[in-house]
Amino acid sequence: MNRAVVVTGLGLVSCAGEGVAAHLAALDAQAAPHTDTETFTPYPVHPAPAIAWDGQIPKRSDQRQMEAWQRLGVYAAGLALDAAGVKDDAGFKQALHLVVAAGGGERDYAVDGTILTGLREAADPGAYLNERLQNDLRPTLFLAQLSNLLAGNIAIVHGVTGASRTFMGEESAGVDALRIAQARVASGQIDAILVGGSYSAERPDVLVIHEMGGYLARDSFSPVFQRGDTGGFILGSCAAFLMLESAAHASARGARALARLDAVASDRTRRAPGSVAASLDGLWRQAGIAAPDHILSGATGVAPITAEERDALGRIAPKARLRALGDVIGHGLEVAAPFGAALAAALVADAGAREVAVTVIGHRRGEGVLRLVPA
Repeated sequence: MNRAVVVTGLGLVSCAGEGVAAHLAALDAQAAPHTDTETFTPYPVHPAPAIAWDGQIPKRSDQRQMEAWQRLGVYAAGLALDAAGVKDDAGFKQALHLVVAAGGGERDYAVDGTILTGLREAADPGAYLNERLQNDLRPTLFLAQLSNLLAGNIAIVHGVTGASRTFMGEESAGVDALRIAQARVASGQIDAILVGGSYSAERPDVLVIHEMGGYLARDSFSPVFQRGDTGGFILGSCAAFLMLESAAHASARGARALARLDAVASDRTRRAPGSVAASLDGLWRQAGIAAPDHILSGATGVAPITAEERDALGRIAPKARLRALGDVIGHGLEVAAPFGAALAAALVADAGAREVAVTVIGHRRGEGVLRLVPA
């Protein structure tokens, strides 16, 4: 079977605000996204907006036991359920499947600081690190931070109790979450699935991790495709969830189909000069993209792959309007693909786009291309 897979609900949260209208406005604006350059100097971040959590997470006890990345994800999932018209349909949600793409939770900063300080004087840094990790970290803390806890909290708060699976690890996790979700509906295995992810950028630990790899931009905001040889991404706190259904299932319950998620193509190349361009060529054909009105790029800003992607897209689709997600919401790693897909669906539904391509080129590895068209 190859059933049409349509988007029937969107839940979006980022520095641009919450909801579809706020993000379409930010997509059209030429102004820089809201940026915090003070809290983590010299590293800018795009912070989450002020949110009345009670709107989607009514119990304060649930709110307190979640960290920011979980609250963002549970809130966005609730927005998507609302938009799809199933928030109060217990029967629908009991059978609803769920796919989540997210990183891990916050670490024990005091323990990490002590270990990093001790490493400077350790006679055998490797042995010291192994010993400290075995003895200083609490297993319960680690278990509480696993990314599947977000899926668990969505089940608890929203009553989504069908089967769930979680993808974790950089940008490709979001691509694969969408690929698996789309394929399961298209093949007839299931009729509906909620897919998405969340990311909290306002955390010293993630900034340390990415700075150790040399991936962070510094000082102030500049557009993604203009960051040059210094390159780097600006992390953004964000969350995006989409309700995917077979077209027949959506029609039978009277739901509006916003767009069709027609294809999700993924690749993983050995990064070398020209590999990103070659991968894009192949993925473009695999996804069946013809003449897109818009290209939403998940480009990170990391050199030199961002320039290679820009040049390749200019050659492949010179007439398309190219917009970097990083210029709208910042970079959310696992969330890049779901957020791009959600914005693409909004462009089709509310802005009359005929074909939208979404590209997700990981900062270290992994490539993906998505195609969304009218339902």
